[in-house]
Amino acid sequence: MAKRKVVTLPGDGIGHVVLEETLRVLESAGFQAEYIEGDIGWEYWCKEGNPLPQRTIDLIAEHKIALFGAITSKPKEEAVNELSPELQSEGLIYSSPIVGLRQHFNLDICIRPCHTYVGNPLNFIRRSTDGGVDEPKVDVVIFRQNTEGLYGGVEWSDPPSQVYDALMTHPKFKKNFGKIPKDEVSVSTRIFTKRATERILRAAFDYAEKYNYKSVTVCEKPNVIRETSGMMYRLAKEMQKKDYPQIDLWNTNIDAQMMWLTKNPEDYGVIVAGNMFGDIVSDGFAGLIGGLGFACSAQFNDAGIGIFEPTHGSAPKYASYETSIVNPIAMIESACMMLDFIGEKEISKKIRAAVAKVIVEAKVQTYDMKKMKGAPDVIQKGAATTKEMADAVIANL
Repeated sequence: MAKRKVVTLPGDGIGHVVLEETLRVLESAGFQAEYIEGDIGWEYWCKEGNPLPQRTIDLIAEHKIALFGAITSKPKEEAVNELSPELQSEGLIYSSPIVGLRQHFNLDICIRPCHTYVGNPLNFIRRSTDGGVDEPKVDVVIFRQNTEGLYGGVEWSDPPSQVYDALMTHPKFKKNFGKIPKDEVSVSTRIFTKRATERILRAAFDYAEKYNYKSVTVCEKPNVIRETSGMMYRLAKEMQKKDYPQIDLWNTNIDAQMMWLTKNPEDYGVIVAGNMFGDIVSDGFAGLIGGLGFACSAQFNDAGIGIFEPTHGSAPKYASYETSIVNPIAMIESACMMLDFIGEKEISKKIRAAVAKVIVEAKVQTYDMKKMKGAPDVIQKGAATTKEMADAVIANL
């Protein structure tokens, strides 16, 4: 039987090392695949003026499944300054290649699970009513609409006249911004469509039903952002009443949710939100389970194309260290989500059990798990390297 082909996208910074170690774990667990590396990231922006070359898009279109490491993004002016000199006058504008992939392939469903690992020294704790310490179990799965909203890329500085004139037809824009010179105005849009909103809601409810979660929480801001957040909550109420009456529907505002998540995180199950608020709330819950070193994600469309990535960034500071110290668990967990997606659930179950054993035994811990400040000397102080953590997972397989 031919090996499955998986596109690997190391990207920038620590993306290379966490992906490399994850591939070792996959091989040791018995997953047989042929890996095809795709070009993506800052290097290709600097030398080609395109961080997402067409050849990489073609690879993903052909093979459908990709593992993604991390990406570097910088502000507009800095990005232009780092282009090759011959490209700096071309009027090129940097945009995130991972956002580009999401929109090109309509990877509109993003899942970000946040589950407590028993024994993780970074787990959230709180003071109990009797003065002791309580460690609530977090088991939250965030569904983030991945292609629309504030990350849709529809924005302008000094907007074209037809855009500005259209905005001036809105009484609040005219009253609050109409006297400001057009060249001093920057506009970012927040666009929700009914179809995409229904798809992310349906995915969240289906997941809750399949895995016996008691509630789905819409985490938006419908009391202020009435048209977009309001549409999501309205559609959620209609869907829950018609198709999922056995699942409770909760409604929280994003700002209040960020306050409440440390009050009673164990009460939440599935959370669904738009692009920006989903990004925010998933990082908030990730902080309760150990931080971005444990935060994984999957993003996919209805055509079977899926890209799986940790939610941490490229951390260029750590990428420059002679020996890598970063925690690879988020990348390993993202690979497990890939395995689930393609039907290799026994292998993913085995890997997760091996990771859990490493954590509960507490013999091998990266610098974040030891609550050290990230620096090259943490290895001498007893912290595990990236490779040593992967080795420990492999040993438990």
